[in-house]
Parts: sequence; C-alpha cells; structure tokens
Amino acid sequence: MEQSQYLIDTNAVIDYLGKKLPVTSMSFMNSLIDSIPNVSVVTKIEVLGFNAAGEYYSLLSDFMNDAVIFDLSEEVVNHSISLRKRYKIKLPDVIIAATAISFNLVLITRNIKDFNGIKGLKTVNPWDLK
Repeated sequence: MEQSQYLIDTNAVIDYLGKKLPVTSMSFMNSLIDSIPNVSVVTKIEVLGFNAAGEYYSLLSDFMNDAVIFDLSEEVVNHSISLRKRYKIKLPDVIIAATAISFNLVLITRNIKDFNGIKGLKTVNPWDLK
C-alpha cells in the first residue's frame, strides 16, 4: 500500500512548532517532518509573515528552509480559478486546496470546515488523530 503524501496547512505548522498538538499528533507530524514536509507558498507567506520574536522566527524560518515549497504553477492557478468559481472560500485557502489537489496530497489542517465539500480534496485534522 502506497503511503500518502501530505501538504501541511499554516495552522498545523504553527501548532506543531508550538508543541500544542496531542502526543499522537506530534508523533505523526514528527514522522512527516523527518521525511521533508510539504507546504504551499501561501503557508510560507503566512508563517513567515507572522510577527514572531527572534528565536521563534528562526524556528519558523528553519522549518521553511527544510520544507518543499509548492509554488503557484499554472496547474495550481487553474485549479484555484476553478475552485474559486465553485466554492465560497478565501483565496489563500483556495490556493492551498488547489495545491493539494494538483499534487495529489492530503491536506493536514485544523480548519477542516474551511475545506468541507471540496471535491477531490482529502483532509486530516491533526487534533483528531488517535
């Protein structure tokens, strides 16, 4: 059975780096981080745009330097346009969802409701892992 690949949403990055997730979720996220995390360029902008103190900003920056960043490819842009026409969700969330769909990635996010009903998008809430 092929192991799923994941795209980590901004809130999951923040919760993980802040060590706010339950033990099981931290363990799951550790395994993802150890095998190089995937994030959208939107997550990079949101995480590094966070007004964090020096030491915490260094942690955020190091995480992004170690991650695979999925940029706004033509495919992601086209998926974003299509999703934006069908669903009432914010542009950053549309781009993150389109990135996950374009690259067949499961989205790890605490905000499942923001992505409810998007056809072709698989999500995992790290707070609900058992």
